[in-house]
Amino acid sequence: MTYGELQRACQTLGVGERASLQEVKERYRERVRTAHPDVAPEADEMTIRELNAAYRLLRQYCQGYRFDFSQAAFDAQHPEERLLRQFAQDPVWGGETT
Repeated sequence: MTYGELQRACQTLGVGERASLQEVKERYRERVRTAHPDVAPEADEMTIRELNAAYRLLRQYCQGYRFDFSQAAFDAQHPEERLLRQFAQDPVWGGETT
């Protein structure tokens, strides 16, 4: 798999760079509902094949991803939690007086 293939798969399904696996699944299902030959007889067979290939590639990429459960990774995904932890004891910003 190349980065170009990964980008094309994201474009095919219409997901952004920071999509979760759940978002990929939902987007795939949405697209398939409108492109499947059983639902839309005028649908192009190639479109459904491209959707299936993109979904397969993104699932493969997500399954091989190593999740990082470190404090730094959590803080990067949830900056408000980091700020609360950092300033919770500050009487001006955190509101708690000790």
